[in-house]
Amino acid sequence: MTYYVHFLKSKKDNQFYIGCTSKNPKERLKEHNFGMVKYTSVRRPFRLYYFESFANKKEAFKREWYLKHPQGYQDKLRIKNKISVN
Repeated sequence: MTYYVHFLKSKKDNQFYIGCTSKNPKERLKEHNFGMVKYTSVRRPFRLYYFESFANKKEAFKREWYLKHPQGYQDKLRIKNKISVN
């Protein structure tokens, strides 16, 4: 099974959300935008900006954790800056 770490950007407040899922990122985006995810429901709508795929759950969740913590701050900035350029 493939797992994904994805970056969503809120069109409401321009903030990024980083998540991890086993679902196709475009399908997961629909769930966020339909309000099916309680944590992000007040920040809708979202746009899918970036995702990475992983062969196993452990590696995907490890990457998500890394990007959400100080150790991964520079990598997160590089991804955001790359997004902003494209």
